[in-house]
Amino acid sequence: MTKQLLTFIAILFIGYVANAQQVMPIAHADSLGVDIKLLDSLYQSGIHSDASKAVFADQQEDYITAYYSMLHELSAYLSQNDFKWGGQIRCFNRIYFAADGSIDYFLYSFKEGEITAEQATQFADLLNKFAQNYRFGLTKDVKFAQCSPVNYRDPI
Repeated sequence: MTKQLLTFIAILFIGYVANAQQVMPIAHADSLGVDIKLLDSLYQSGIHSDASKAVFADQQEDYITAYYSMLHELSAYLSQNDFKWGGQIRCFNRIYFAADGSIDYFLYSFKEGEITAEQATQFADLLNKFAQNYRFGLTKDVKFAQCSPVNYRDPI
């Protein structure tokens, strides 16, 4: 069942590869021609424990607020489009932004077996649509990235 689900998800995302921004599970990035190490070398950290390596070192609080706002907007978008988690779901995101705040790559990883094939398909479709129109709340003159764990759940 797991191999079938992964194969199905991989096929689903092949259609997204041609888009300017790319949305996909982290586990499929390499097979879809997305080199995470290369992305990490091309996109600077939005925030970093070493302030000299952070794009938004001088705006750290504003950056964190903007990042949480993006996650809130994504959650609201999923809910408005009838997406149901059915409980608290853990995810890990790696998001790569263009200098203008648009999303170039949104890579994610759910714990195996935590979501159904139907949820995976619907999440991928909605996330792709969200990413096409989203602009991060802050911009700089360089590309930047953010990764973090996220807990998703249905609104109360």
